[in-house]
Amino acid sequence: MRAVRMTAPGVLEQTEVPTPAAGPGEVLLRVGAVGACHSDLHILDAPAGMYPTPMTLGHEIAGTVDQVGPGVSGWSPGDRTAVYGIIGCGRCRACLRGLENQCRVVPVGGIGLSRDGGLAEYVVVPASRLLHVGDLDLSQAAPLTDAGLTPYHAIELARPKLRPGTTCVVIGIGGLGHMAVQILVATTAVRIIAVDTSVAALDLASRLGAHEVVQAGPDAVERIRALVGPPPDGADVVLDFVGADPTLTTARQVVATGGKLLLVGLAGGTLPVRPVADEPPTVPLETDVMVPFWGTRAELQEVIALGRAGQLHADVQTFPLDRAPEAYETLRRGEIHGRAVIVP
Repeated sequence: MRAVRMTAPGVLEQTEVPTPAAGPGEVLLRVGAVGACHSDLHILDAPAGMYPTPMTLGHEIAGTVDQVGPGVSGWSPGDRTAVYGIIGCGRCRACLRGLENQCRVVPVGGIGLSRDGGLAEYVVVPASRLLHVGDLDLSQAAPLTDAGLTPYHAIELARPKLRPGTTCVVIGIGGLGHMAVQILVATTAVRIIAVDTSVAALDLASRLGAHEVVQAGPDAVERIRALVGPPPDGADVVLDFVGADPTLTTARQVVATGGKLLLVGLAGGTLPVRPVADEPPTVPLETDVMVPFWGTRAELQEVIALGRAGQLHADVQTFPLDRAPEAYETLRRGEIHGRAVIVP
């Protein structure tokens, strides 16, 4: 079968590999769609030895069950499914509570991260990772597994502060941010302020339901402050889907005292935290700072329900499998609006 693999650090190429077979507790999935994520770029750019090579990338996967391995029940060939990519130990306190994204035994990894993923015609996954998607288009189902799940999880973490009439600032209206706007619209009654450098991204945010849009730049904080008021007031919740120094600076300068900062993006910025009493703090007093990671299987089921109800729709740009390296280069240049999806 065809597969797009990281054959060495920074090297992504299409190869021919044997079609795998489902082992005990596993299913063989015929891949229908795979989302291209910025995390894949981090994997490609990582030093040698941090991730296994060769490895098939792709952790946002949707497809059709082709073969069921021994001991698997509840799944049959032809079932349409999305894949929950995290594989925890299943035994630690976090996993036993369903928080496999907080596993205390297995380092960050999973399908397409530490074992072969979905950038291929077929992929083998543990049956426990599958969720039904019904008649949802597979090119829509695939991005829900990360681009939908990760912002949903972040919003769930902030849910107590997302009361009707509060304000949420969403920084970065890309693959995750444009989903976050829709999730906020569907599940809250908050005022949404979208921030991005791109006018096209801000136009998309407006179409999706953002109440205000602010173009990122030197005057962005001033413009947001005009909407949320001066300190100690401000935005109740700030979701940063970029994570660069400029966006983190904006985030900490517009959040309210007692607000919540959720740092989702992985652009490598630094958030200074310095508790002081005699000068303005780097982060307002009583403010929570969290670094969400992916989400839980239960949350993914809820995300899929939003997708099937027509309340969550990924803005996708599709590529055939043999153009997957091109999709990632386009993503690296910042030229993907919404989510790139590869269709084998």
